[in-house]
Amino acid sequence: MTTTESGDTDADTSGADPGDVRQAVVLDHLPHGRADDDRPRHRKSPLAYALGERDFRLFELTLVDDAGISIGDRVVIGPTGEREAVDGFKQVTHEDLSNTAVGELEYAVEAIVEADEQRFVAFYNDAQPITLRLHQLNLLPGIGKKLRNNVLDQRKRGPFESFAEVEDRVSGLHRPKEVLIERILEELQDDDLKYKTFVGRNG
Repeated sequence: MTTTESGDTDADTSGADPGDVRQAVVLDHLPHGRADDDRPRHRKSPLAYALGERDFRLFELTLVDDAGISIGDRVVIGPTGEREAVDGFKQVTHEDLSNTAVGELEYAVEAIVEADEQRFVAFYNDAQPITLRLHQLNLLPGIGKKLRNNVLDQRKRGPFESFAEVEDRVSGLHRPKEVLIERILEELQDDDLKYKTFVGRNG
């Protein structure tokens, strides 16, 4: 993959609606490029590592020289015409991230989940069986058969509107937001995980 378009759903620009802006959260900013790049400084572009908001894909961004971004900032990665700070990008894995980016990852995931609570509460409303024996809800840490059935029973009575409501209505499920964040981090860290519900596959 080059440092242009990756064909990713977080950043694909082919035939994109200009109003359908895709963003990513900056995990680390390398104003002088990677330390392992032995080219002269004037030949190295400023870089950043970032997490796509739409499906949690990880990116290495090539930045314009005067990008002026910081860790935690949200930057536009697509469509191309809407980008200001980002010159190009490529998709990377968790292993490719800098130590700083790895340290920021949990905060970035939490910020994305909190900023769009309805989207993630909907997982508890919409999760479906994967196989006869395995349900999407069972992918969340600590959710076994009993808790899964509690969620399914409660959502038959009406959809959950917030994480607080999930916690109030589902006996035994005390941290619905946190277990979801934990699962997202697990999917980010293990590229070979068989089932990925939240994180887009690399490729």
